[in-house]
Amino acid sequence: MEIKGRHIVVAGLGKTGRALVRFLVRRGARLTVTDSSSPESLKDALAKLSDLADADLEMALGGHDDAVFQSADTIVLSPGVPHTLAPVRRAALNGIPVIGEIELAYRYMNTPIIAITGTNGKSTTTLLTGRMLSAAGYRVFVGGNLGTPLIAYADQGDSADFAVVELSSFQLDTIERFRPRVSLLLNISADHLERYPDFDAYVRSKGRIFENQTEADIAVINKADPAIKTLKPKLSAQVFSFNADASDPAGAVITDADIRFSLPRQQPYTLDCLGIPLMGRHNRENIAAAGLAAAAVGASFEAIRQTVESFQGLSHRMMPVASIEGVDYIDDSKATNVDAVVRALASFSTPVILIMGGREKGGSYKALKDQLPGCVRHLILLGEAADAIEHALGDAVPASRVSSMAEAVQAAKAIAVEGDTVLLSPACASFDMYESYARRGEDFVKCVREKEAAGNE
Repeated sequence: MEIKGRHIVVAGLGKTGRALVRFLVRRGARLTVTDSSSPESLKDALAKLSDLADADLEMALGGHDDAVFQSADTIVLSPGVPHTLAPVRRAALNGIPVIGEIELAYRYMNTPIIAITGTNGKSTTTLLTGRMLSAAGYRVFVGGNLGTPLIAYADQGDSADFAVVELSSFQLDTIERFRPRVSLLLNISADHLERYPDFDAYVRSKGRIFENQTEADIAVINKADPAIKTLKPKLSAQVFSFNADASDPAGAVITDADIRFSLPRQQPYTLDCLGIPLMGRHNRENIAAAGLAAAAVGASFEAIRQTVESFQGLSHRMMPVASIEGVDYIDDSKATNVDAVVRALASFSTPVILIMGGREKGGSYKALKDQLPGCVRHLILLGEAADAIEHALGDAVPASRVSSMAEAVQAAKAIAVEGDTVLLSPACASFDMYESYARRGEDFVKCVREKEAAGNE
């Protein structure tokens, strides 16, 4: 792709957008950056680009103007900017190329890519895979939708042995040639239906991770996922399955106690899962997927075992916070869709006081309806979605409404008895009350620790 002297429009001035700007400025592009937010709300982002004052760079902020997009030689979208945005679609209809940051980075890289997507578990599996490969002695870049944008890695010299990249469906929407050496599709459940017309469109978006792979590549898939099964006949890559059975020539069989790996030209290996830090069946699936990917490109099972035994998990993902008067408090703020909550609840044998709510993402709560009576003793609801959740689930278990996280923790403490678990697992985005799921989780942790401190006085 020719960059020098070309007029390139970058849409979105978040973390990825700023990395795109730096990459393109260094390669001599004439740049216009557009963002729907106002200059005032973007002042911190603009300050981070203040060293580029002498670059051929214009800002078109406070909206996405048709004229800006129509003037471009190429448009590059940040993940947060939909490719279906009306000015973008009109520019594409006029023959102006539209790609995303992942596609641009791929065109400037030589590093083999291990790409990971799915509705849930992406970040955990990405970190696990990266650490397994590092433990095996490889130089590894880990990033994408998690942490450092891939374009920033491409800009820094493309020097790792492997790039382990978390991808959202939004990033996959704008690929063209992008071809990972190993692709992982963990699961697909209803999510982001505020952005896609229906579930089938979301499934197709996730499935794009495979579309440029050949028989020389590897696709790691969840054999038990019904939506993924619809994609399997279209795969050209070699298939390695987790949630496999003993008859699969390449895969991982998952039990309550262990994971049994079978790979071509390798001795079978059994990984003991008893006592590992990561909780729940869903995390055994993440371990199996990461282990298959890492072993497929050369990691030893000893490196995989060492990683699993030392891996403590992600912040705000099934993270133990405190135990107060025999009640465990767990921060699962990263559970921003219903399927994530279903998976979290399956990890507990103790009664749960469940804190849910936030901003809805267009999905249904029906998957929780039958599960709640068997494991949830009380439901505490907050945020914009409280009405909808109570309407969907309020007759399944007792429910209470609160207006803040402090009230939620106080209500949970008043209800919980010794042996219970208080779980923040919202099933919703955070943006009604917080700037991110991390801020929401931090507020929960703060409120819990205040209760812990008060009990110790």
